Amino acid sequence: MESCSSEHESVSTGTSAEQSPIFEPADRTAASIRKRNASNIPRSSSDSSLSSVDLDDTPIRTKMSVLDARTQQEIDLDKAKYPALDAQTQATIVRKYRELQKRMEAEDLYRCRYSSYGIECIRYSIALALFIFLLRSEWYITSAFPLGFLWHQLAFTVHDSAHMGITHNFHVDSIISMFVANYLGGLSACWWKYNHNVHHIVTNSPEHDPDIEHMPFFAISHRFLGGLVSTYYERAMEYDAFAKFMILYQNYTYYPIMMLGRFNLYRLGWVYILFNQGPKKGPAWWFRYFEFVGQVVFWTWYGYGVVYKSVPGAWNRFFFVLISHALTAPLHVQITLSHFAMSTSDLGVTESFPQKMLRTTMDVDCPQWLDFFHGGLQFQAIHHLFPRIPRHNLRRAQKLVQEFCNDADIPYALYGFVDGNKVVLGKLADVGRQAAILAECQRTIAGGEFGMH
Repeated sequence: MESCSSEHESVSTGTSAEQSPIFEPADRTAASIRKRNASNIPRSSSDSSLSSVDLDDTPIRTKMSVLDARTQQEIDLDKAKYPALDAQTQATIVRKYRELQKRMEAEDLYRCRYSSYGIECIRYSIALALFIFLLRSEWYITSAFPLGFLWHQLAFTVHDSAHMGITHNFHVDSIISMFVANYLGGLSACWWKYNHNVHHIVTNSPEHDPDIEHMPFFAISHRFLGGLVSTYYERAMEYDAFAKFMILYQNYTYYPIMMLGRFNLYRLGWVYILFNQGPKKGPAWWFRYFEFVGQVVFWTWYGYGVVYKSVPGAWNRFFFVLISHALTAPLHVQITLSHFAMSTSDLGVTESFPQKMLRTTMDVDCPQWLDFFHGGLQFQAIHHLFPRIPRHNLRRAQKLVQEFCNDADIPYALYGFVDGNKVVLGKLADVGRQAAILAECQRTIAGGEFGMH
């Protein structure tokens, strides 16, 4: 997908398809602004909404809140770690980024290798056949394992096609993503496409990126503790009593909640389809109806045909559903892994697109034979720089990106899967500790005990 500004334009337009038609309604932006104004929702409701723009244009307050002080600290750390934000330095980075794009084209990395998808289809077929065989053999609980694995693998194809990375044709790739997501998995590809487009534009922005807005269950930045308004969900993300409790223990609840993540995706897809939140005109006007039929088909074969008719007994059904869904947890971990541990600071509009993507995204190091398990999501930093490069070419592209980072003096975050998980859990624990400190400060002030505090 392409960035909004000309300076930060996506470099994928040269050899891949042109920009895809948007999935959201054409009048959504204006409607969103009217809705926010009518509801009297402020643009920023957080004391911790400090950014480098504020810091450069306005005098810094001598007395800062606890959250603002932390925001300032993180901005200073990023400025010290990454290249300077002056126009000349960032222009040089953009120039080198465009040269990198030409190297990607020269090595034909935008061309989809369909033989790789042939191997993927063999893997899908084996998982499906094993699921059917075990189910008919009355190994009901065991049959949930290959089904969960199949859903986990199919999500990668949805991701590829939603980025127009398979055929580079808008309608063909859209049909592939909608069919696989809805008819085979019960998820809405169109909802995911709209959500994911926003994520690519405003990666790791607490106010704007829906992929990190998981209140009241998770807060990956202290800024959520001050209460923020989500421009995506168009509501305040309240830091209420339930959120205060959950955030304290979020490093412990991370994996259990990830195991239930697919159920939340069902809910979000239903809301998107049933409340007609997609486009009502343009080339994608009919997608809603195609997805609606897909939901009916999925819940007919899975909900009625498999769970109700083929699996006997309430406990068998319960564990079959739970296990088949829990086995997709690695997907949700993989999605959050590349961003939860990275910076959420706003360094202002002078920061170039490639630097921001590399500052907010992490890659996962793994042996090549494990690529099938990660499905290309282990190359998220590279994917954010070149979203239409097919995932089977991302490993080849990694070396070129590493050379670019060395040349541009931009740190390239690369962790092993285990170490990456440790970093994420450490980030969640750190924000939890900040929440505990903030709560103690509030109790002290409320009790009138200022003293040494």
